[in-house]
Amino acid sequence: MNLQNIKKVLKRRKKEEYTKIQGKKFLWRIKDIDAAKIRSIAYDNNLSYAIAQVLYSRGFTQTEQIRSFLFSSYEQNVFDSTLFKDATKTVERILLAIEKKEKILVFGDYDVDGITSTSVFLLSLLPLGANINFHLPNRVKDGYGLSTKFVKKAAENNYKLIITVDNGISAFDAALKASELGIDLIITDHHREQEKLPEALAIVNPNQKDCSYPFKELAGVGVSFKIISLLYKQIGKTLPEKIYELLMLGSVADVVPLIGENRYWVQYGLSVVNKKRSLSLSCLMQNSRLNKSKINSLDVGFMISPQINALGRLDDPRDAVKFLISSEKPEVERISFILKKVNEERKLIDRQIYLEIENAILEKQINLEKENIIVAANTQWPSGVIGLVAGKLAHNYGKPAFLFHLDKKGIVKGSCRSIPEFNIFDALNENKDLLLSFGGHSHAAGLKLKQKDLPKLKERLENKIAKELTFEDLSPKIDLDAELELPEMKQKLLFDLDQLEPFGNKNAQPAFLIKDLTLLRQPQLLKDQHVKCSVFSQGIIKSLIFFNRPDLFDVFSNIGEKTFDVAAHVVRNEWNERVNIELQGLDVAIKE
Repeated sequence: MNLQNIKKVLKRRKKEEYTKIQGKKFLWRIKDIDAAKIRSIAYDNNLSYAIAQVLYSRGFTQTEQIRSFLFSSYEQNVFDSTLFKDATKTVERILLAIEKKEKILVFGDYDVDGITSTSVFLLSLLPLGANINFHLPNRVKDGYGLSTKFVKKAAENNYKLIITVDNGISAFDAALKASELGIDLIITDHHREQEKLPEALAIVNPNQKDCSYPFKELAGVGVSFKIISLLYKQIGKTLPEKIYELLMLGSVADVVPLIGENRYWVQYGLSVVNKKRSLSLSCLMQNSRLNKSKINSLDVGFMISPQINALGRLDDPRDAVKFLISSEKPEVERISFILKKVNEERKLIDRQIYLEIENAILEKQINLEKENIIVAANTQWPSGVIGLVAGKLAHNYGKPAFLFHLDKKGIVKGSCRSIPEFNIFDALNENKDLLLSFGGHSHAAGLKLKQKDLPKLKERLENKIAKELTFEDLSPKIDLDAELELPEMKQKLLFDLDQLEPFGNKNAQPAFLIKDLTLLRQPQLLKDQHVKCSVFSQGIIKSLIFFNRPDLFDVFSNIGEKTFDVAAHVVRNEWNERVNIELQGLDVAIKE
């Protein structure tokens, strides 16, 4: 590690002092506290001490700052769409196309963000009389993004305007072809631009260097929404209410930071659907057995959106748009059945791939004592699933993970997921001489390259990591927000937790440290995967469950009378109109 990087690491460490605990799987870190300040935050804002500590740990220490976060508002968080570069030009061109009855093609993407972005345009423009159609590429047959092939097809079918949603910022060849064929191209995207921009009539993307829109973290559906809301404002009409549901679904599913404008719109979308459920959302909840009076962002992220995503990962995603915008009950229910079936298949494949790589790690075929990047490729792995597996590997092992589908032509196409300390987009941008294509964000990206160049890419990335990151950076970690005692687990705590929602990227579900617990009764192993316990402290008994941690069954079976600490989420369990407050475990540390 060079001197400059050492200084960076020391500066980062100096800013944040932690108490550290080594759990069975993860290194736990909890920030050192100022108890008097936390009591003041709790008193001034009528919050539980534990929730006040969560806010303190996340840098919310001033009353105005805390209230601004807890009570986000339209006036405070939402900016005028005209601040987007080319937004006004885009609206004018769409309205002209509607007036002239020109054929409009919306070209989306096969993930939830792309599907909801496409749905926003269709649901908004069809009632205005637009001659509009859409296309979502097949992940396996077509690959990502607008291609010259589809531009040619659009020209053959007399389309005059193509609008990309959640893609297009790197569609250089397709943009040139559209210009050649006399098609106006509007690109709406949120991915980071590379060194140049495609030639298009308009590009709406907050991450363009010369875009003055203040909030840069919108999902693709957020950019689509801003355009459509500007268009509706210009013609003096009210947006269809379903649009807010689509905005919420796409934003949560794309794991954009749930701060600022995203936080406001996801809160608003959840309030809309909790008052009145759409037909499609009701079907997805039924598929997931979500019998709750009120859903939250975690339900959307883990139970609802994966069903929509599964179609694009393993099948043709176009039915998902029909599912979201249709009001025909038989059609929606038919597609709902397909979504459930495909998602179950996706989960099985996901687990098989994960176990295969985990076994390679255990057998030192992937030697994490010497390697700081997990890299694996296989001809049998569906390209649509490997991104999810890469995310689990990065979390569980604390290292960036690259997984690839290998084709017969010697090309590897893959997904990578990174850790907070390593910006994967910047790292790939430094090595684009080895890549056929790439795109994404700081924590997640897709890439394609020749198989023969993969060892060289891995070597370069390994060298970069060795120079810039520390051993702790590359350890699997849990950052805990606050200490909690079992007697504090009351309805007031749940109420205060609700005020912190929606949870997601940059506003994670709070993780608590619960100390000095003892075990009551032997643990249960559920479905060979999940460990359920009853724990006791200070006269209180609580239920504790660890999902996907079968390794802990033997740990608790042999724990005897030893006390232990737990890292856990506090969760509400609703059953038969009764609400229980329980713990969802993340890791355990046993007192020797």
